[in-house]
Amino acid sequence: MIQRIQTFYLFLVAGLFFTLFFLPLVHIQSGDVIYSFKVTGLYSLVSPGELGFSTWSLLVITIIILCLSILSIFKFKKRVLQIRLCIYNALLIAGFCLLFGFYLWQFKRSPEFPDMIIHFRFWCCFPLIALILDYLAIRSIGVDEAMVRSLDRLR
Repeated sequence: MIQRIQTFYLFLVAGLFFTLFFLPLVHIQSGDVIYSFKVTGLYSLVSPGELGFSTWSLLVITIIILCLSILSIFKFKKRVLQIRLCIYNALLIAGFCLLFGFYLWQFKRSPEFPDMIIHFRFWCCFPLIALILDYLAIRSIGVDEAMVRSLDRLR
């Protein structure tokens, strides 16, 4: 059962969130200073390595999403548990999106960024793509569970 389509979906979810460790979600320009907003924090591009603001909660949620995706891949024999793990994962992905929006809102309100311009990067949509893939995995697991239950009725 590990070769099923839901394994591919869940693997893509894990891969998308793994790439978020290395890629900036947004570039924020405030005056002459440009900041890079990553999962690990807000970094200044003028002086590399300088952490402007730590976003450890996004990092923790990203690690949990990554671990849940990988764990649910290997729970293929317990499909009901796999569906529950995928639902928890989808809730965490939605929480990630809300927390990301909250951080941007906080930066916008902050006096440190008076005339803030946000430049979204393409990989900013990775959590939304992962949410869609997680939903597709839940549907595929449900189809497999229905097929197994129908075959058990025939025996």
